[in-house]
Amino acid sequence: MIKTINYLFVTCLGIGSFRFAPGTVTSLVTTIFLYSLFHIINLSSGIILLILLIVFMYSFYAVSEYIKYNENKDPKEVVIDEFIGQSIPIYLYEISHGILKDPREAALFYLYIFILFRFFDIKKPFPINFFDKQFKNSFGVIIDDVVAGLYVVLTLIIFMVIKSKFF
Repeated sequence: MIKTINYLFVTCLGIGSFRFAPGTVTSLVTTIFLYSLFHIINLSSGIILLILLIVFMYSFYAVSEYIKYNENKDPKEVVIDEFIGQSIPIYLYEISHGILKDPREAALFYLYIFILFRFFDIKKPFPINFFDKQFKNSFGVIIDDVVAGLYVVLTLIIFMVIKSKFF
């Protein structure tokens, strides 16, 4: 039973088993899921943060158990790390822009966040590549996507500063 729950958790309900681009599909589903929570359901940011923190903390255990007897320590079907990494810049965007947001503007920023996250997750600039190569455990699986999410945040901050200064 717990193996099935862990499998469903680390593969984001089986999305990781998709043949084509499971990480990208998971990032897209995560983007749509969080947009729905914030802009359609209007769930409070505190509850969403609690959900994200529970997912983050449980993912270390679930990924560790999943890869324990697996030769590949970062299997492509494990996509909970994409969920976590994609969630970081979206959540920070939402809490940094106050309560009232134009849903169209938010959708546009979600698109930017999605594209940037996929770019950093695929290209793996330093230190993402360091964590990806050096840590062959649940920490390495998860932290490289966390860093990719933080790169997205940094990129958007730089973009907004430049935009406010020059445009």
